[in-house]
Amino acid sequence: MASIDSLKTRRDLTVGGKTYAYYSLPAAEEAGLAGISALPVSMKVLLENLLRNEDGVSVGEADLKAIAAWLVNKGSVEHEISFRPARVLMQDFTGVPAVVDLAAMRDAMTKLGANPEKINPLNPVDLVIDHSVMVDYFGTAKSFGENVEREYERNLERYRFLRWGSSAFNNFRVVPPGTGICHQVNLEHLAQTVWTAVADGAEIAYPDTVVGTDSHTTMVNGLSVLGWGVGGIEAEAAMLGQPIPMLIPEVIGFKLTGALPEGATATDLVLTVTQMLRKKGVVGKFVEYFGEGLAHLTLEDQATIANMAPEYGATCGFFPITRATIDYLKATGRAADRVALVEAYAKAQGFWHEPGAADPVFTDTLELDLASVTPSLAGPKRPQDRVLLTESAAKFKEALESEFSKTEATAGLRFPVQGEDYTVGNGDVVIAAITSCTNTSNPSVLIAAGLVAKNAVAKGLKVQPWVKTSLAPGSQVVTDYLAKAGLTKPLDALGFNLVGYGCTTCIGNSGPLAEPISKAVTDGDVVAVSVLSGNRNFEGRVNPDVRANYLASPPLVVAYALAGSMNIDLANEPIGKGKGNKDVYLKDIWPTNEDIAALQRKVVTEKMFETRYKDVFKGDKNWQGIKVAGGQTYAWDIGSTYVQNPPYFEGLTMEPEAITDIVEARVLGIFGDSITTDHISPAGNIRKTSPAGEYLSQHQVSQADFNSYGARRGNHEVMMRGTFANIRIRNKITPDIEGGVTKHFPSGETMAIYDAAMRYKAEGRPMVIFAGKEYGTGSSRDWAAKGTKLLGVRAVIAESFERIHRSNLVGMGVLPLQFIAEGWQRLGLTGDEIVTIRDLEDIAPRKQIMVELYRASDGKIARFPVRCRIDTPTELEYFKNGGVLNYVLRNLAKADA
Repeated sequence: MASIDSLKTRRDLTVGGKTYAYYSLPAAEEAGLAGISALPVSMKVLLENLLRNEDGVSVGEADLKAIAAWLVNKGSVEHEISFRPARVLMQDFTGVPAVVDLAAMRDAMTKLGANPEKINPLNPVDLVIDHSVMVDYFGTAKSFGENVEREYERNLERYRFLRWGSSAFNNFRVVPPGTGICHQVNLEHLAQTVWTAVADGAEIAYPDTVVGTDSHTTMVNGLSVLGWGVGGIEAEAAMLGQPIPMLIPEVIGFKLTGALPEGATATDLVLTVTQMLRKKGVVGKFVEYFGEGLAHLTLEDQATIANMAPEYGATCGFFPITRATIDYLKATGRAADRVALVEAYAKAQGFWHEPGAADPVFTDTLELDLASVTPSLAGPKRPQDRVLLTESAAKFKEALESEFSKTEATAGLRFPVQGEDYTVGNGDVVIAAITSCTNTSNPSVLIAAGLVAKNAVAKGLKVQPWVKTSLAPGSQVVTDYLAKAGLTKPLDALGFNLVGYGCTTCIGNSGPLAEPISKAVTDGDVVAVSVLSGNRNFEGRVNPDVRANYLASPPLVVAYALAGSMNIDLANEPIGKGKGNKDVYLKDIWPTNEDIAALQRKVVTEKMFETRYKDVFKGDKNWQGIKVAGGQTYAWDIGSTYVQNPPYFEGLTMEPEAITDIVEARVLGIFGDSITTDHISPAGNIRKTSPAGEYLSQHQVSQADFNSYGARRGNHEVMMRGTFANIRIRNKITPDIEGGVTKHFPSGETMAIYDAAMRYKAEGRPMVIFAGKEYGTGSSRDWAAKGTKLLGVRAVIAESFERIHRSNLVGMGVLPLQFIAEGWQRLGLTGDEIVTIRDLEDIAPRKQIMVELYRASDGKIARFPVRCRIDTPTELEYFKNGGVLNYVLRNLAKADA
């Protein structure tokens, strides 16, 4: 292969009388990268990124040639590259701790004698405050205003801190509360598909790429913007100009044919896709969609599919640029010159997809005929567990026995609700929420929900009285078009009043159930149900009183609110009694696809987007009224229970300490398969009797003001205590107890995991965690790794890791190790073992290491091999420095010396 000079691939592109410079892939192909026109578009975006950033250090000619060689090896050969995203996206749950870290890094720079202003984002950063609103109030016209007022009462301290950050840091913008979900704001306004920046005397055009601190950053892949979720740790490094190290991925092609049938929604489609791809196994891989079926999907349908990439395990779910991309950019009010540039650039670079064009080369492919998609839900615990609507009642009955240990005798029991004339029992839907980013980007399903509500009201149906209903759209545009369509009134009539613009029920901000209902559910050990139009239904996430959670389309959420039970077969049985006491079936109130499409064409207008996003960073009077003290370093308040200076950089010196072996470590926890980051670091309710609740009580915080773990992520004292504190997690050391408990050895005392960890730390004992398959699946929350680190855990030994969490562990200096021959089940662990891992001074990426296990019960020693899951040389440097932030901090300090 010939030598490649990236500078010689630079070309000019004139669009509408304006000339842009760009790094041409066709020119690179002519220069020696043979065949690259056959690459998947997502790989072309990576190649352009390398070509544009080639410097002979972080990116060299070998990297460019490795991408071309992908056409032959298709990702089977490991090669690390350095990816530089155009920008960073944050939401406030993950954004607050990231800004806390940046503020702490400025303090650390001062202590190292360096300039604190070196800690400044070099890439554009947008933080959208969208995860803090809770559904405290619902079902009335006042709900929205009341929830906003309560949100500011709870979070004023955090919001003041974020306002400080927006003034103290360059390239850092904050979208205020009440605007929408970060992913939808990104899709509708922030993303440009093609980005531009002035460099070397020219305006350079290049693909819009992004990494975000929320795993569902992937939604913007529907707009052909390559991006994915990273931990806040990686995002901070990217902000500070560090490239993101990654192995060149495999790319799975997902061919779509046909068109969706009558009655099927984009939600049904994405649940089908999620199930297929989980079965295929795409963790750590790119997925790219292609085929004639693209012509029958709207851009919003594509965004719905791309959004759930974390649920199907992929790094991203990418769509090429098509006519639908251009139409969407125009329809959402993007500048005309930018829209023209996107089309011209896409065609010049080979990013454009035309029906009938030759398929790219993929690592592997699978195919779905859209016409085969049928109405579905997913549950009761995982997004990939799809259930056909026609089988949902029967499957729930099976789950009552298999998942929740209800016998035939107990399954049908019902329990009185104090002060009410109704009872509750297993399968009753107590939460019906139109929420989160999966569907609220998509007018078709929201209009469908409104039409179902309209038809239901006309038929005389009412929502069951035990159901907590809510509507939390992804942007203000949603309520604009629902109002214009005349659908707000019927939704309100059924209790689906606006409760806020943000991620509510899906993140655990569902708010409390009415106290009498909560008491009846708890006292009767009732398996209550939530039905939500979100993307996460992990146990313990939605609401502490709700054990079974089902993902569904917005119109099905309305239908289940009317039925009030998962025990009803909505496909065949009456949904309820209407006027004249007549049976009403789902088919009687379900709109046709054409009804939905015709109304969407009529009511969703470009002017709505232009109006709503004109002053997107301004905020309401509450936001504007927040007073902020200036300064380049933050004035920490030692009395704050929301924002504290974290201990990551205490005692940091210019040179890292040598890595030491893990000797005689205690086992803090032994966990099964599919342990999520929700299990490790919950986002929702803080129990009064938990270590975090006790800490807040000791600091004179009333239980009513505990807020949530997500809102408290700026305070490491709360988050340490919340690590492994999920109410549904099961530690095999204490198999009969649900919740975050373990045994301390050798005493054998049962206690909270936090308390045991603190006792081990006081004894000078390192700790390890054992786990099964897919450890760390779910949201890309960095606190699952940060909390693990601060508890004193040195290594996590699992059968497999989810991509983001593995990276986050390395980024915090925690060693991820993967079983080679066997899992912990075959080792017969009880928790009182002592673990030693030696030769860590010679650790290398993916190196095989021996673990030594001393069994206190019989005095025997077992040894077993594991694979070091530090995957790249760059990650190894991070680990040697005690984490990526330490690595960045030292380099910046040295450069300033």
